[in-house]
Amino acid sequence: MRRHARSIKRGAVLTAAALAFGMFAFMPMPWASAADTAPTAAPAATAVIDGWKGSWSVSPQSGGPSYANQTLRQIVHTSIGGTSARVRISNVFGTAPLTVQNVHVAQRSSGSSVNTGTDKAVTFGGQTSVTIAAGQSAVSDSTAFTVAALADVAVSFYLPNSTGSATYHQQGNQTNYVAAGNVSGNGTLSGAATNGTYSFLTNLDVQNSAAKGSVVTLGASLTDGVASASNSNRRWPNDLAVRLQNSGRTVGVLNQGISGNRLLVDGAGQSALNRFDRDVVGQSGVRWVIFSDDPINDLGSTKPPPTSAQLITGLKQLISKAHSAGLLFLCSTLTPYQGASYWTQTGETAREAVNAFIRGSGSGCDGVVDQDAATHDPANPTYYLPAYDSGDHLHPNEAGLQAIANAVNLSLFD
Repeated sequence: MRRHARSIKRGAVLTAAALAFGMFAFMPMPWASAADTAPTAAPAATAVIDGWKGSWSVSPQSGGPSYANQTLRQIVHTSIGGTSARVRISNVFGTAPLTVQNVHVAQRSSGSSVNTGTDKAVTFGGQTSVTIAAGQSAVSDSTAFTVAALADVAVSFYLPNSTGSATYHQQGNQTNYVAAGNVSGNGTLSGAATNGTYSFLTNLDVQNSAAKGSVVTLGASLTDGVASASNSNRRWPNDLAVRLQNSGRTVGVLNQGISGNRLLVDGAGQSALNRFDRDVVGQSGVRWVIFSDDPINDLGSTKPPPTSAQLITGLKQLISKAHSAGLLFLCSTLTPYQGASYWTQTGETAREAVNAFIRGSGSGCDGVVDQDAATHDPANPTYYLPAYDSGDHLHPNEAGLQAIANAVNLSLFD
């Protein structure tokens, strides 16, 4: 059932939800191509309901490695649990059809090893093989697989043919495994190579009757977890998932951060404006979105940098997109970055103007996450608190990421 768009007042609670794929479907991506290019104009997307909730995700990007006659075993760290699972495999930025075979899910034990007693084969339309056209994604059938909250799940699949440049997520911050041949069902992948990216796999969804929905964290490198340790699951969205779980709230947290991403301009991935329909509205069970750190990259890496008025206009467009889809939009203030290589006084003035707009009563935001107040040095508010600075004055360390997660008012999800 679709929810019609409605006007949203600050603090309202809605029932928005998952993109309806049925048991197996392809998802056309008319705005996607072989490069991260801007889409053509399209009608506003609307979130739909099909009973699934997102537990884990990454944003697709172009330019990944090529594979052939290899098995990928990729480790995902869940936010919420469930009684059944499904996965989404993306060929959004592919240039040719992608064939995927012998897909498995299992509880990860350690390294590339899985608990074989939990291993389940995954099908697509009842078949063990699926071919996905360029520019599309495929969502699996429901698999009776118990997913634990805040746990590691291994998703394995075989790629029989040369894939060409993969649709991937570059900043995985997780050790994943690549083995020769068709070995998806093996308990351990002996002699596997490793990398820190995710290829083709973008989502793990669950069925959980207690789940209220999912929140998408849309942002750049702060959201993507740069400066957190690999395999630590200490990105601030992970920290938020722990807080929600400990509070008794069953809310999925879906990380849609791309390092280097911008609000207005494509580059490191499509801009937030251009990827919003896919990476936010298209997520399973989405009810909320927290928009985070993209504009810092607009100010630092766009020449000439945008004005604060241009950034605010872009932010208003995102808010309008969210409300048209029936979602609550939570705005984050921009963290300090003086001392970073691309800081300028012009950029600082614009950052402060954007933050003033977000904190104001007429912003249209349905809530505010004050990342700036949570992380800046009270004695030098254009700088990070030294205890939160990773050392580059741009990215917070794990303590700073925890402070950002702590700044989220959990009652926003009630």
